[in-house]
Amino acid sequence: MMSHCLLFSGRESSQARNAPRVDKLLKLADSDSVGQTPFLAAANARRDAVTELLRELVHTPSLSTDERDVVHRLAAQMEDLGYDEVVLDPLGSVIGRIGNGPVTIVMDAHVDTVGVGSRDEWSHDPFEPVLADGVVYGRGACDDKGGMASMVFGAALARELGVLPEAVTLYVVGSVQEEECDGLALEHVLTKVLGRPDVVLLGESTNGKVFRGNRGRIEVLVRTRGSSCHASAPDLGHNPVYDLAGIITDVEALNGRLGYDEFLGAGTVALTKIECETPSLNAVPGSATIYLDRRLTLGEDPDAALKEIAALASVQAVGGTVELLRYERNSFTGTALVQDKAFGTWVTPEAAAPVRAGLATVERALGRPAPATGHWVFSTNGVASMGKLGIPTVGFGPGDERYAHTVAEQCPVADLVDAMAFYAAFPAEFVASRPEPAEAS
Repeated sequence: MMSHCLLFSGRESSQARNAPRVDKLLKLADSDSVGQTPFLAAANARRDAVTELLRELVHTPSLSTDERDVVHRLAAQMEDLGYDEVVLDPLGSVIGRIGNGPVTIVMDAHVDTVGVGSRDEWSHDPFEPVLADGVVYGRGACDDKGGMASMVFGAALARELGVLPEAVTLYVVGSVQEEECDGLALEHVLTKVLGRPDVVLLGESTNGKVFRGNRGRIEVLVRTRGSSCHASAPDLGHNPVYDLAGIITDVEALNGRLGYDEFLGAGTVALTKIECETPSLNAVPGSATIYLDRRLTLGEDPDAALKEIAALASVQAVGGTVELLRYERNSFTGTALVQDKAFGTWVTPEAAAPVRAGLATVERALGRPAPATGHWVFSTNGVASMGKLGIPTVGFGPGDERYAHTVAEQCPVADLVDAMAFYAAFPAEFVASRPEPAEAS
């Protein structure tokens, strides 16, 4: 049961609480009606409703720390769909519960988005979602509001179809501030509110595949210090920006010799920002800073990666300092959040029960052969659930991650339907995939 939450609503559903046995649930998914599975047929009947919800979510701006309106919209939708309980936690994440069994499943999608950048690069207003040729366009469409919309309806669909096992408690979480600090809000939900679940299912875009990992990362600054003086006589000072030249060259070279993993791929490092501190445009700066995004593949450690940057010959030669960035912001509820920006690499083994359940769900609920498992190129809340807490984590979500954070961000409506069907069927498949408890001797 949820604890330490701000109660948003707590209406008990009038729908039946009992569900069929798992063996009967699987037979339902095997039946074929007019060329599609019962899950897809039921999800297709909600195509317009889930599309409209996604468009409303896109229309509601929700930058990190400013998610209040979208969270309340989601809470109202969960209430309308008959969730047993809907609450906001102290950080502002919305949590909906269906069922009350001993097996706990958490489905999570973050509700915040990145900014829009230059409006001139967009072909339309990023917050006025366009529906064209079966695709929803707009900021957050695939990252991660498409997953959120499908989860809200998919979880309710599991109960409506009578396929949610009696043994399951299903939580749907709309987590906040993921874009600024991956995993921070979900970790709070899993450790301070719900307690440890049996599995976490993420709704980030997977392009029809079951994903089971992502690279970790650290955010780092490298700073050089000089001696400021009037720009008319630069020889009287020391310009720290010039010291960055060699460091930038070394960072670019470092990117080509980082570790490699057969599943997750190579570690990377990218320069993302340059700035300097100067009294005026007619003065030599007193300090200069670059910011680095260092992605960590399996076998790479955050501490070791930080030391590797600090050990670069160019950094040593100019006495540069290297620091791990720290996240410090208040959530929209006013709660202060602080965390070092170091996020661990994670992979859920392919043979693990949640992965097998995910692949079986693709086959039974979507009626197609399950493709090979994959991984996200970007980072997700899995850095907390699996990377930090060791909770088995998998993902399935509508859309393609290559459109995330771009001016072409989009989500096909057909993907929303598939995701709804997947989320409705996954709980029963997960229960069926779990090993039988050992008999007492």
